[in-house]
Amino acid sequence: MLLIVVAFIGGVFTVLSPCIVPVVPFVFARSDQPFVTGRLPLLIGLGTTFALLTGLGAAGLNGAAQLSEYGRDLALALFAVFGAALLFPTLATRLAQPLTRLADRFVARSNPQGAVGQVGSALLLGAATGLLWAPCAGPILGLILTGAVRYGVTWQTWASLGAYAVGAACSLAVVAGLGKRAMDALKRSLGAGEHLRRALGALVLVTVGAIATGVDTRVLAHLPGSPTESLENRLTRQLSAKTTVPAAPVTVPTVVRQARQAAAAHIVRVSASVPAATATGESPAAALPVEGTLPAFDGASTWLNSTPLTPQALRGKVVVVNFWTYSCINCLRTLPYLKTWAQRYQDAGLVVVGVHTPEFAFEHNVGNVKRALGELGIRYPVALDNDYRIWNAFGNSYWPAFYIVDAQGRVRYHHFGEGGYGQAEQAIRQLLAENGRATDAHASHVVQAGGAQAPADAADTGSGETYLGYREGRGFASPQRPQPDAAASYTLPADLPLNAWALDGRWNIGAESAVVAAPQAGVAYRFHARDLHLVLAPSADGKPVRFRITIDGAGPGASHGADVAADGTGVVTSARLYQLVRQSGALGAIGDRTFEIRFLDAGAKVYTFTFG
Repeated sequence: MLLIVVAFIGGVFTVLSPCIVPVVPFVFARSDQPFVTGRLPLLIGLGTTFALLTGLGAAGLNGAAQLSEYGRDLALALFAVFGAALLFPTLATRLAQPLTRLADRFVARSNPQGAVGQVGSALLLGAATGLLWAPCAGPILGLILTGAVRYGVTWQTWASLGAYAVGAACSLAVVAGLGKRAMDALKRSLGAGEHLRRALGALVLVTVGAIATGVDTRVLAHLPGSPTESLENRLTRQLSAKTTVPAAPVTVPTVVRQARQAAAAHIVRVSASVPAATATGESPAAALPVEGTLPAFDGASTWLNSTPLTPQALRGKVVVVNFWTYSCINCLRTLPYLKTWAQRYQDAGLVVVGVHTPEFAFEHNVGNVKRALGELGIRYPVALDNDYRIWNAFGNSYWPAFYIVDAQGRVRYHHFGEGGYGQAEQAIRQLLAENGRATDAHASHVVQAGGAQAPADAADTGSGETYLGYREGRGFASPQRPQPDAAASYTLPADLPLNAWALDGRWNIGAESAVVAAPQAGVAYRFHARDLHLVLAPSADGKPVRFRITIDGAGPGASHGADVAADGTGVVTSARLYQLVRQSGALGAIGDRTFEIRFLDAGAKVYTFTFG
C-alpha cells in the first residue's frame, strides 16, 4: 500500500519534469472545455493509455514496442487534424463528410451527440496524448518497473502504475485549470476568443511537427533534469526503511527497488553518486543487527573456482556475498576491495562468494564469465545466477551489492553500491572477532586499482550511464527517428548537447544494443567526466571488429583509456566493458568533450556508455 502512495506522489512530481513539456500543449488546448465532459475524460484517457502500455512493456509483451510506435504515428495524425480544425474552422466543412464529423467532435461545436460525443472525443484525445507521453523515469517510476521486470507484472504493478498515472493526471488537471482561468481572463479583457482558439491550433500543429521530427527530444536534452529527483530518492530510501521486515521469521532483509533511470524497466546499478542505504542506519561500530539468515545457493546454474557451496558448509565462517555482473563499471570498481578482503582475512575465516547475476544476454555465457574471472584476477568462489534465483532469494535489486554473514549463518550487514569500504571492512573484523578470530586493526591499507577498476572521479562526473538499445535508451539526438529492429541510416546533428548521443551511418537498433550494420558507422557522445567506457561485443560470429576513437575531433593522445592506443585505434575482441577515455584529471582539465567512435568493420554490438 505504501508503494502505491509513493507512486502517486511520483506522478504528481511529473509536472515539474521537462519531459511533461511536449504534452502540455495538447492538454492546454482543451482547457476551455468543461471539466466533467472535456478535461476529465482527456486526463482519464491519458492515464489509462500510459499505464496500459507501460505495464505491457514491463511484462515483455512481444510487439509492445511496435504497438507503441504505430500508436504514436496515429496519435500524431489525430492531433494534426485537431490542430487544423482549431486553426482553420472553415477547413472542417470542406473535408469529406466522415472527416467533417470527426473534426466537429474535436472542436465540440456542432456535435449532435451532445455531452456524450464530447466525452468520447475527449477520451480519444486523452488516449492519443498518452501514446505521446514518455515521462522521465525517475527513482519512483523506476522502482515500479524494476519490480515488474524482475518479479513479474502483478496487481501491485498495475495498481502502482495506475496511482502514478492518477498523480500525473492530478497535476495536469491543475495546469488545465490554470489555463482555463487565463483564457477566460483574456477573453473578457480582450474579446479575442477566436484568436486564442487559432493560436491554440497553431501551437498544437507546431508541437505535432516537433514530436514527429524529433525536435522535442533534442530541445529537452538541453534542459536540466527533474528538480524533484533528490526528493524521490529520499522517498524511496524512506520506503526501504519502512518496509524492512524484522529478523524473525524472514530469511533476508527486504530492500527497496530503486532505479536511476529507465525508458523501460531495468535492474539497478548503483553508482558512487547514489547514497547507499542500510535497513537500520546503524554504524557497523555498534552492535550489528541480525537482518535474516543466509539463503541457500541452490539456484546457481554452475560454480566457478569452487565446488557448490551451501549455508551448512559455510557455518563457522564469516561470509561476504557479492552480487555483481562483469560488464558493470560500478561492480568492477568494487572488485579490488573484495579481492583484498578475500586474501587478507582468508586465514582468519573469511570467505568471499561472488554471485554473478547477468544483465545482458552475453553475460549468461559461462565461457564469457570464466574468461572475465581470469582477466580480472578473481580466485574466490563465484556462483552463476543466470536465472536470478539467488538474487530473488536474497530479495536483492542492486548491482553491486554485498551482504556480510556471521559464523552462525545470520545476515548482519549489507551495502548497496560503491563506497563505504571502511565500514564494511570494520563489520568483517567485528564478525571475525565475535567468532574468536581477532585481526590486526592496523592491517588495512589503501587498496590500489588501475584501469576500469580505479575509483571514479565522483566530484567531476557530470554524465551518467546511457543505454543504446531502444528498451532503455534515452538522450538520442540524431535527426532521424530510431527504427526498432531494422537497419537504417542515421546522421550526426550539427550541435550535440551535453549528455546526448547520436548515430552516424547504418545501424540496427535492437532492444538491448545497437548493432553496426555497415563499416564506418559511428557513435558520438557529448560527455563530462574523467573516464568514458563502452560495453561492446564483437560480431555475431565472434570476428573481431576494429575501431578508432576521437575526442573533440582529434586522437586521444595521453587521454586514451586502457583498451585503446594513443592514436585512438582499438579492437573489439570479446563481449565486455572497454575503457576508452582516461583523462589526466588535473585541475580544470575535465570539461565538456565530444567523444566519437568509428567502427571499421560491421557487426559490433554497442550496449551502454558509463563514466567515472
